[in-house]
Amino acid sequence: MPGHFEPIPGGGAAVSLDEVEISIIRSLAVQLLELVGPGTGGDADASTDPLAELFTDGPTEPPADPVLRRLLPDAYEGPDAPSGSAQEAAERTARSSEFRRFTENDLRARKREDALALVRTLDGLSPDGDGDGTAELRLTAEDGRRWLGALNDLRLAIGTRLEISDEDDADLLYRLPDTDPRKPMVMAYLWLGGLQETLVTTLMP
Repeated sequence: MPGHFEPIPGGGAAVSLDEVEISIIRSLAVQLLELVGPGTGGDADASTDPLAELFTDGPTEPPADPVLRRLLPDAYEGPDAPSGSAQEAAERTARSSEFRRFTENDLRARKREDALALVRTLDGLSPDGDGDGTAELRLTAEDGRRWLGALNDLRLAIGTRLEISDEDDADLLYRLPDTDPRKPMVMAYLWLGGLQETLVTTLMP
């Protein structure tokens, strides 16, 4: 099963990964966890009391980091937002701020849970007995959904760093020479896309 997920009996999916692939995915997931952060809205009580976090308001302004803005987008803003008067634009901004205040912490928490699930499943792997350094990753349907969320977030993050906004941008990056410093990131973007696509197909009913 090199390079892509395949179904396993009883549901779920499996893929063979070597040590380098495991290390790359794990490292990217850890970086994502560091980027997403605790998401407690700055309330000290929320960090020690899970119930307090439920009642902690989130931020009202979008993040400064472009990757976080992509992962935690405004609900009523962006290039697809309808045009209108300055007053209508201000109203959309106000609605986005209010929506973010009540939803961003939960969204960050879900993204952390997905990334943590990815890291934990990778940490539980052991090499196959054939001595080639590969390990078989076997995911339940629930693990698969967590992986899909984390893979999507990782590709969004990498795509934002690469400034990929449409297919034309992606096509240009795919043809980069090997000497371009962006090449490893592009290869990771493509590889994760293949994993994501085959995992979606495998988990489809």
